[in-house]
Order: sequence, then C-alpha cells, then structure tokens
Amino acid sequence: MKALKIVSNTLVTIVAVLAFLLYGFNIFGLKPYCVLSGSMESVYPTGSMIYVDKVNPEGLKTGDAITFRMPNGGVATHRIIELVPDETNTKVLFRTKGDENNIADGTLVTFESVIGKPVFCIPLLGFLATYISYPPGKYVALAVSGILILFELVTSIIVSSSKNQTRKRLSYEKE
Repeated sequence: MKALKIVSNTLVTIVAVLAFLLYGFNIFGLKPYCVLSGSMESVYPTGSMIYVDKVNPEGLKTGDAITFRMPNGGVATHRIIELVPDETNTKVLFRTKGDENNIADGTLVTFESVIGKPVFCIPLLGFLATYISYPPGKYVALAVSGILILFELVTSIIVSSSKNQTRKRLSYEKE
C-alpha cells in the first residue's frame, strides 16, 4: 500500500511541476515561448521553452537577445546586431539576426514589436508544450489527467480501506 501511495504522489508531483513549468512562471511576469527553429540553436535549442521578461526597449543594446513580434504575426528570438535610427532620427530600430543565420533579418524591429528578453530556457519542454497544445496531444493530455485523477482517487480509497482494516484488527486484538 505504501508503494502505491508513493507512485501516486510521485505522478502528481511530476504533473504539478510540468504544469508550473508550462504556465506557472506567468505569475513572475515571465511569458513562455517554444523555440521552433534552429536560428539560435547554440543558445536556445530547437524544442526548448524560453521564458521572456518584459523589458524597456530603450535600454536594449547591440548583442542583446530579444523576443519580438514579426510583421507576419509570428514571434522570433534573435540577437540585436545593430541599432538603426529611423528616417526622422527620433527613434531607434533594431537590426536582428539569428546566431546560426548567415544574414541579418530582412525587417527592422520597432520598439512596439519588442516583447522582451529571454531570461532562461528549458531544453525539450517546448516539444511537450507544442504537442499538448493541439490535437491529438491535447486529447492525450486530457486523458492522462483523467487517468491520474482516477488513479489518485483509487489509491486514496485503497490506502484508507487498508488503514481502517488495520484499526479494526488492532481494536479486536486489544479486546
């Protein structure tokens, strides 16, 4: 019975830790993103989950890695390779490039497009996050969650029943 409870508690702990890694850092202001390409492979491997903190774009400098919205609506994380004044010389734009890319990105990044700076990454977690975001992974995650809840309930019932039987046996022995 003790082994069953240990397995149950371990599974619940693993799921809780994964849930926190996938969604919990939002309470600290960090937004998770999945790394989908190898443009920054040496720093952020494909399939990693990066956690991005908001930043004031005015404080960014050449060499900083930034996460930004692209004109097509996607999100990218590349390194600033140059600060470029706009045509009126009133704003700075960022020329970016993936560390593994041979050429700079074709579009300059505006202050408004900057989401933030990556703080850290967890390799492979992005693969899991991407998988459970869409069917069939979403259904697998729901099924596993349901099975885990049932397993926890059954384990609790078995352990509780076992304790009750032990108490009854002890009370009979005392008489």
